[in-house]
Amino acid sequence: MRHFIATFLSVMLLCAGIGDASAQQTLTRVKVGHLVALDMAPLFVAKESGCFAQNGLAVDTVFFANPGDNNAALAGGQIDFSLNPFTLPFFAANSGVPIRVIAAAGGWGVMEVIASHRLGFHSFADLKAYIKAGKPKLKIATLQGDTLELILTREFARYGINSNDVQFVYFNDLLAMVEAFRTNQVDMLSHIKPYTTDMVATKGATVLANNAQAWSLHTPNAVVSVLDSTLKNRPQVVRAFLNGMVCGANLINRSPEKAVALLQKGNYFRVPPAVLLASFKSAPAPISFVPDVDSIQSVVTDLTKMGYIKGNVSANDIFRLDMIKSIEH
Repeated sequence: MRHFIATFLSVMLLCAGIGDASAQQTLTRVKVGHLVALDMAPLFVAKESGCFAQNGLAVDTVFFANPGDNNAALAGGQIDFSLNPFTLPFFAANSGVPIRVIAAAGGWGVMEVIASHRLGFHSFADLKAYIKAGKPKLKIATLQGDTLELILTREFARYGINSNDVQFVYFNDLLAMVEAFRTNQVDMLSHIKPYTTDMVATKGATVLANNAQAWSLHTPNAVVSVLDSTLKNRPQVVRAFLNGMVCGANLINRSPEKAVALLQKGNYFRVPPAVLLASFKSAPAPISFVPDVDSIQSVVTDLTKMGYIKGNVSANDIFRLDMIKSIEH
């Protein structure tokens, strides 16, 4: 009898193992390029919580320190999805890449301009007064031709500040920018949560503006892009990916504490849990995925006027939001 029970249990365990292996084999594997902004959190939470697996996907995340490298990987077929600042798809499209934007990455107001506590600034009006007083030119860290530079130029125009009255310090690495601010090599920083939140908590920095104020509430930092061939030939995979992202976002919106615990598994953001939680709770609106396309177009128009974008590709040419709208509504 003991022999029969042992044999029966062995067979059951073997069958269970085969079932698990079979389930793993049925998942469609995709690669997703990303940066380190807070609006990448739905991607990471969806991966860690099983949201993607529930939708039939095995997702490999690929980190890029530079948005341009992320763009190039999508264009070259090394990744299937790209989460990148919304300006990058326009650069790609104007270079002939058949790119399509299918959603916002997930999160509003994640871009922030912060100032060192040494300056005592609380708004761009304080920066204008500082310049008017003839004090030494301040250094501001940003990415050139990126949304992080455009938020500065938009706020400068709003407050009547001349860009020549400050010194832009351009970086290619998002984490290197934070370190430059942390070590007082620059006076102001145009960056993203949770790193700006960390600088407020640990360095006493002050927030002067965010992208929700500079543009509109639903103007994103980053968007989700695919190649046109992926959207046309693998629509079921694209829908599964978006469903997984929405699932991850819903978890963050309902229980940010649980989301923070999940994110610690991968140490995605390299900031303390309390900072990550504060970043989520200070968001101006719950996470969703349909962006304000008109506002995006206005920013791209600014980029074109500045000479960064050479071409006439419009948001309507590359944005395909029907699928995410059908999922969200």
